[in-house]
Amino acid sequence: MPPPPTVLILGVGHWGQTLSYLFRKQGCTVRLWGRSQGPLNQDWFENIQLVVSALPIKAVRDVAQAIATLQLSPNLTLVSATKGLEADTFSTAADIWQCYCPQHPLVVLSGPNLAAELQQGLPAAAVVGGEAIATQRVQDALGSATFRLYSNEDRRGVEMGGIFKNVIAIACGVNDSLGLGINARSALITRGLVEMVRVGSHWGGEVSTFYGLSGLGDLLATCTSPLSRNYQVGWHLGQGKSLPQALDLTHGTAEGVNTALVLYRYAQQHDLEIPITAMVAAVLQGQLTPQAALGHLLERPFKPETHPMTNAPLP
Repeated sequence: MPPPPTVLILGVGHWGQTLSYLFRKQGCTVRLWGRSQGPLNQDWFENIQLVVSALPIKAVRDVAQAIATLQLSPNLTLVSATKGLEADTFSTAADIWQCYCPQHPLVVLSGPNLAAELQQGLPAAAVVGGEAIATQRVQDALGSATFRLYSNEDRRGVEMGGIFKNVIAIACGVNDSLGLGINARSALITRGLVEMVRVGSHWGGEVSTFYGLSGLGDLLATCTSPLSRNYQVGWHLGQGKSLPQALDLTHGTAEGVNTALVLYRYAQQHDLEIPITAMVAAVLQGQLTPQAALGHLLERPFKPETHPMTNAPLP
């Protein structure tokens, strides 16, 4: 077995700190960089084998563009762990990294991974999406008895699941804050999965991927736990807080706020029906109260339920 790699983690938020902890547990040497530490230079990349991006989506392009000017080892593997969409371009984090660093293998890390639980050493699983050789490197470096890593060559699907679930988590936080019950939350999760499949497959992901850890798995974790930042935002909105107030009360970046607005614009442009996401976007923009948004969902015409795994049209 080769020695554990030296890893550079970009981003010092909850997720970056958690990944640092997980890599160190496996014997890896870890360097942790945050934007407050000044610009990245060549020294940061000396003897680095893995670069892991845990940056918020709004920071990815500037950092990737800066890294592209450096002389990086051809054996370096990039790992994107950002779950968001760039507002102006509809680009995912992996799209951005691929644009600026096309010569390096790129892997997406996603799954039902609440940072607080991982830092307690509780068991979890995730998916690394990308080409087999690159995903194997990440599995070997990061996988453990308490953090089981599966591989999937559908990088796009792995990434889209992790992006979309944040929007539905906001809806579930609103639901629980309003005391609407488990039945309603279960309906939101299930119909949210339909929206994830509809948009994610249109975006190039494979339908089966959304029924795995990075889709359904992440959806269940994020939509049912107060540890989820996106759930927290929804909870505060359901309590009558404004969006700025909800964000102030939520520690860390809630990517679902930006993602809901971007996904809604994408769906409009491509004539995709995503009613839950549309209502979340309306609440976030102050166009509807949470109660009114729920009313709009309940007033929709009755339709047959069509299973998204079939070739039948989605309702």
